[in-house]
Amino acid sequence: MNKILEIYTDGSSLGNPGRGGWGVVVITDGKVVMELGGHNTNTTNNRMELQAVIETLKYIAKSDFTNVVINADSSYVLLGVTTWIHNWEKNGWKTANKKPVLNQDLWQELIALVRALNDKTKISWQKVKGHAGILHNERADLIATECSSLQRKHIL
Repeated sequence: MNKILEIYTDGSSLGNPGRGGWGVVVITDGKVVMELGGHNTNTTNNRMELQAVIETLKYIAKSDFTNVVINADSSYVLLGVTTWIHNWEKNGWKTANKKPVLNQDLWQELIALVRALNDKTKISWQKVKGHAGILHNERADLIATECSSLQRKHIL
C-alpha cells in the first residue's frame, strides 16, 4: 500500500508516578481510521509517551502501510528514538553521565519494533507542539487523559 499513514501519539499521568494513560490517533487520506488508548495504574508520563509509540508500532506491523509519519509532542521520545538510543546501546544502556537509562525496558521494546519494521516501512518522526490546538494531537491527548483518569479503560 502506497498511502501515507499519519499517526499522533500522547501520554498522560495523574501524578508522576501515578495513574497514567496513552492515546493514539491513526489517519489516512485525511480521515481518522483508528483510535487506540490504554492505561496503567502506577506509571510516569514518560512511560506513557513511550507506550503510545510502542502500541503505534505494533499497529503498523499489522498493516500494509509502507510510509508512516509519527507525530509526537514528546521531545523525550523523539530525541530518544532518533538520537540518544545509539549511544545508550553502545554504552551498555548508560547515559552520557554513566547512569542507567530510565525506562530501558520500554526503549528496548520500542527500538526492536522499529528495527523489525525497517525492511518494509519508512517511518518519519515529527515533533508537534503540545496543547497548541493541533486537532489530532489534542484528540490523542484527550484519549490519554481519559484513560489515565479511568473514564475510558481501553480502545483497541
